[in-house]
Amino acid sequence: MEKIEKKEIQEQRMRGYFIEATKSLIQSEGVRSVSVRNIADQAGYSFATLYNYFKDVKVLIFECVKIFQEECETFVMDKVEAKPAGIPRIKAITKAYVNYFMEYPGIFDLFFVEKLGSIGNPQQMGLAIYSFLNYLCDSDWNAVRSQGKYSEQQIESIQKRLNYISAGMLLFYMNRLQPSSYAEFQSNLDNQLVLIFDN
Repeated sequence: MEKIEKKEIQEQRMRGYFIEATKSLIQSEGVRSVSVRNIADQAGYSFATLYNYFKDVKVLIFECVKIFQEECETFVMDKVEAKPAGIPRIKAITKAYVNYFMEYPGIFDLFFVEKLGSIGNPQQMGLAIYSFLNYLCDSDWNAVRSQGKYSEQQIESIQKRLNYISAGMLLFYMNRLQPSSYAEFQSNLDNQLVLIFDN
């Protein structure tokens, strides 16, 4: 029994080394730098060892997506905890969510630029990424529903707009430097949130 537990602990530890190595590569050099050899080098093990714990690199990247989402959730919730529930917090969550990806360009590329077919199950991955902002705002959308200000159809429409605006603005800013300054980007984002909720 003790032998089995030690083996499981060792396996978890080894898996952790490879996941951390993959995370580090994505954060520092972007998803295009992720290869079996690079992960193994970063982890300090042979690439053959990696295959003892993971079927392929796609599995590792998918593991990283889940971890980055957990980290993003922590980042966002730390920034918005003082905001009142409902629309004020949804606005703050959207801004913090966008700022997380601005701070981590490699994660931004993984979530919004990389073709999902090269990562893993495209539908599962696409849904996990697309629905993530909605998930972060879930309790606040419930608060909005209880206030009766918007119909369910209006809420769904606003959720889509928030997803499209946050991803679209990030793409233009991160990849095309439009607008050219961070301050102007933040001002534009504030204006879009006003247009969505206050009109």
